Amino acid sequence: MSHREVGLRPAQPLRHSQLLGFGAYRPTRVVPNSEIVERIDSSDEWIRERSGIIERRIAGDGESVVDMSSFAAEKALAAAGLTADAIDLVLLATVTYLKQTPAAAAVVADRIGATNAAALDISAACAGFCYGVGLAADAVASGSAQHVLVIGVERLSDMVDPTDRGTAFIFGDGAGAAVVGPSQVPLIGPVVWGADGAQADAIEQREPWDALKRDPAITFPALSMKGQQVFRWAVFDMPDVARKALEVAGVTADDLDVFVPHQANLRIIDAMVRQLKLPERVVVAKDIVDTGNTSAASVPLAVSRLLETGQARSGDLALLLGFGAGLAYAAQVVVLP
Repeated sequence: MSHREVGLRPAQPLRHSQLLGFGAYRPTRVVPNSEIVERIDSSDEWIRERSGIIERRIAGDGESVVDMSSFAAEKALAAAGLTADAIDLVLLATVTYLKQTPAAAAVVADRIGATNAAALDISAACAGFCYGVGLAADAVASGSAQHVLVIGVERLSDMVDPTDRGTAFIFGDGAGAAVVGPSQVPLIGPVVWGADGAQADAIEQREPWDALKRDPAITFPALSMKGQQVFRWAVFDMPDVARKALEVAGVTADDLDVFVPHQANLRIIDAMVRQLKLPERVVVAKDIVDTGNTSAASVPLAVSRLLETGQARSGDLALLLGFGAGLAYAAQVVVLP
């Protein structure tokens, strides 16, 4: 029999997936704009007007990428009513784990007790968590995993030049996590994702890591960002991604209860709401104000807060949208747990 005649057995018939629980960890140290302005020759008023940010959380001792991920993961597991040994796959989205290998996901899996889970990191910047949800839903649907832990985490304070007027005030630290599992009905819509590599230099690490070996003048390869370029891309291109996510899920903006875009900038969020013509009753996440831009942690942190405060409820229909360096993006419609 030739290999062309062999029919391999699928893992199982395709099934649906759902979000089972969210968890979040926010560092204890709160940093207001007043602690930042002198080094970037700015003001509290300028930062608020330009970004909407009033304060952000900055990680300290005992709040590493692995620490914060583990704290958020344990909360997500508790919310889902599961123990760590039920997790088959850990997907950890981050761009600030400063070890090339092993993956932070593997270390977190061991830390929380998911000792038999497959584990890998996702490098998709601010779109990373939504990428992870899409991959998790597909893994559950195909039978590759029963339960998947998706984590978005960043310690951006390690990667930011505190004297860079374009980035120093924007970023914060934190971690958010969610558990994805099987469902009798579809409760996670198809992911709409992509990347525009032609604009990869819009948000990037200034130099590669090996530049530290080649040039003694380089002390650390911090992040850089072309703010206006990113703003235009987000405001003009991302609403179309959001509309496509609604379309492939078979719903409209009028059906939504919650909108959770990446918390990049309050002006971007407000512009998206106008372009999407969202009904006034739709709850819009604005975690940016007191958390800053936490890249891959942004969406799960914002969802967790809405659920914790009662602004969003179990069963609500939510549109998640992540976008950032790459320029990568991902969106999906989900039913909140």
